[in-house]
Amino acid sequence: MITSAVRTLATELSGDDLPAYVYDLAALRAHARAVRDALPPGLELYYAAKANPAPAILQALAPHVTGYEVASGGEVEHVRAAVPGAPLAFGGPGKTEGELRRALTLGVERFHVESEQELRLLAGAAEDAGIDTVDVLLRVNLPLAGERADGEGPLGAALGGAGSLGAALGGAALAMGGRPSPFGLDPEAVERCLPLLSPGGAGGPLRLRGIHAHLASGLDAPAQVAVAAAIADWARKLSERHGLGITEVNVGGGMGVDYAHPDRRFDWAAYGRGMADLALRHPGLTLRIEPGRALTVYCGWYVTEVLDIKHSGGEAFAVVRGGTHHIRTPATKQHDQPFQVLPTDTLWTRPWGRPAVRDEPVTLVGQLCTPKDVLAGRIPVAELRVGDRVAFAMAGAYAWNISHHEFLMHPRPGFHYLEE
Repeated sequence: MITSAVRTLATELSGDDLPAYVYDLAALRAHARAVRDALPPGLELYYAAKANPAPAILQALAPHVTGYEVASGGEVEHVRAAVPGAPLAFGGPGKTEGELRRALTLGVERFHVESEQELRLLAGAAEDAGIDTVDVLLRVNLPLAGERADGEGPLGAALGGAGSLGAALGGAALAMGGRPSPFGLDPEAVERCLPLLSPGGAGGPLRLRGIHAHLASGLDAPAQVAVAAAIADWARKLSERHGLGITEVNVGGGMGVDYAHPDRRFDWAAYGRGMADLALRHPGLTLRIEPGRALTVYCGWYVTEVLDIKHSGGEAFAVVRGGTHHIRTPATKQHDQPFQVLPTDTLWTRPWGRPAVRDEPVTLVGQLCTPKDVLAGRIPVAELRVGDRVAFAMAGAYAWNISHHEFLMHPRPGFHYLEE
């Protein structure tokens, strides 16, 4: 449901001020505070900046998060400038040597290492920079394939049977691991990297602090807790087997967000209880999570207006200012972006009747010359008229920052950050 502050601004903006992204920072702060309060005190909460790296968003989250997860040299520079002094964890595949060197210069606190080569590049960069200690987490891709029927595979034992992890990951909207993947190291590759991190090894100043794993996105709270338990148990056994003294496990993000049912939110209270129990099972181990979408998606709206309404083949279409070049989320995730109609009752001065649809499904499309520019398809509406405003909800994450802005050279949207 649109907040009153967003509704007020959305109706006050002129047509030439649209489309516009409107972010309710007060609502964001309240949500982030509730999330933090639901989590056990010792669990570290990092925000995945890739979800929405706007400085105002990063700064609004600062009092409620432990740090930020960044996934490129550009994000390292950007987040360091936006929230100086905040702890950073640098992840993502394909880090260049230049990015690693710059991240060391900027004092990045944790490196999530994705490959043996990356480990060697980081070690060389640290030695060249004269840095004595660099803290790393090895990102591991814990596989589902090859689980033994008795559940004694890499993850099955941790979850009480191979089928239980498969069930947990089966509802994932996006699989990042558990199968062949460009992300992270397979367990045997982790084993091969350990000698590089031992005293006197080729890793030099690199210090192994723990394990990082992000296996899937779009999971509910019970599935997230089950996956976190599997990762933590695997990390503990690795540490015990090799005498590593691992102290940190980052279990990733991917908390489920349901665009079809905006009111169904991730159960942070249940997740917090599950993670508190997990922490009791692993005393002395720091657990860390890095959600992105689930923190910021609800604070943003993409507000636009209806330019035209037409019928084709018996179906109604509403053409709005902007489109998927501004908010690529529905095209990327193949869903209907939830929206709310904000009627405008300004005097209609055209010499023809005001085009409208009433009590019928309508497809909302943008201005691009492609049939893929669909924001929501065949959605029943009571009334929608040319000139009415439409506020697309859940636009606070993976929206503007993943869109192809320059396609057809339409004007860029405005950006508004509401403090109250």
